[in-house]
Amino acid sequence: MPDVQALVNEFIIKLKKRKVEGSQATAKLTAELLRSVISQQRVPYNNQAGALIDAIKAVGEQLIAANPVELAVGNIVRRVLHIIREEDLSLATAAVAGLNLSAVSDDEDDGEREDHPVLSAAAVAAAARSTLRPPSLQTLLEDMPDSAAIPQSSSSGGDSEGKSKSADKSSRTRKLKHDVIEAVNELIQDISTCHEQISEQAVEHIHQNEVILTLGRSRTVMEFLCAAKEKKRSFRVFVAEGAPRYQGHVLAKELVARGVQTTLITDSAVFAMISRVNMVIVGAHAVMANGGVIAPVGLNMVALAAQRHAVPFVVLAGTHKLCPLYPHNPEVLLNELKSPSELLDFGEFSDCMDFGSGNGSPLLHVVNPAFDYVPPKLVSLFITDTGGHNPSYMYRLIADYYSADDLVVQRRPVSGN
Repeated sequence: MPDVQALVNEFIIKLKKRKVEGSQATAKLTAELLRSVISQQRVPYNNQAGALIDAIKAVGEQLIAANPVELAVGNIVRRVLHIIREEDLSLATAAVAGLNLSAVSDDEDDGEREDHPVLSAAAVAAAARSTLRPPSLQTLLEDMPDSAAIPQSSSSGGDSEGKSKSADKSSRTRKLKHDVIEAVNELIQDISTCHEQISEQAVEHIHQNEVILTLGRSRTVMEFLCAAKEKKRSFRVFVAEGAPRYQGHVLAKELVARGVQTTLITDSAVFAMISRVNMVIVGAHAVMANGGVIAPVGLNMVALAAQRHAVPFVVLAGTHKLCPLYPHNPEVLLNELKSPSELLDFGEFSDCMDFGSGNGSPLLHVVNPAFDYVPPKLVSLFITDTGGHNPSYMYRLIADYYSADDLVVQRRPVSGN
């Protein structure tokens, strides 16, 4: 089995060198790496969740620092931390119920009670609070009662009783890791199938003879449009080319190959063509907690044009793109500057670079941002793999997937003796 630290270092190098492109691929690789960390992490009998959380935070800090712009990395780290907390809470609740049953039992002695897992005050308090608050969506879907968590009294001899207690200890020690790994496997499966889940909703939003506008290339958008075409919807797509990388050219070719009527336009023609458009459908780099969108550069202009002409602006995003942070958080790096070579040829403008302003700095500067920020007031609807949602509902959806204790991924300081 490969060393976990070697896998972490290899993935960090890929993130730093931008070898992994796309939020879905990054999220899936991050989840698979964290699954390996959990499976090989040795946890004590007591405070198992704390040991797993510390291990995930230690790795998560390194991954987030390697590429702060790729918010999907931090999203998956926080999702896994939330999974650990939810599974620990589920086991703690079952253990508290088991202790309550044993407390009213008259034939169980004190020695047998000592073999029950020692619960932290936080776990017991959380288990008690869980009866006073509505459970999260993940808890409702995944939390199943486990009869094995209720300790059973034994009337057999000392040797067999000791062996059963030892086996019970070992099974309880492994149970949290097993449950967490199973939940992470489901997360990886959700990430892998998010395009299909979103595409299934295409016929509900794209109608006959409509005109759709998009910008650049998004695999989610491409699958969404092609799914509507496969359902015998007849529509036309305007594709803005998405300069300077011109990913719209790639999307236009893909749509034509799938039989979709496509018109390629320049980015500057968006305002001129928006009056003929029925709906704008775009992808996203990340969706923030306030419902704002970090999207490929140029989409803020498209959103303003759509608002001016009362055209619905629809954003497609998998749940792995939901970020629990706000745009003003210092941990959020909203943009990244790409190479100036995407805008101009250095040989052609090399003479301009040599002209100084007297202090040694060139007169010509080239800025090539990668992303735009689209405020929530410009977004009409989010379509995720869990359904369609208004921007005002995103905070509640994010609360189902993240814990408030994990917004800042930072290890607890080690206190000295």
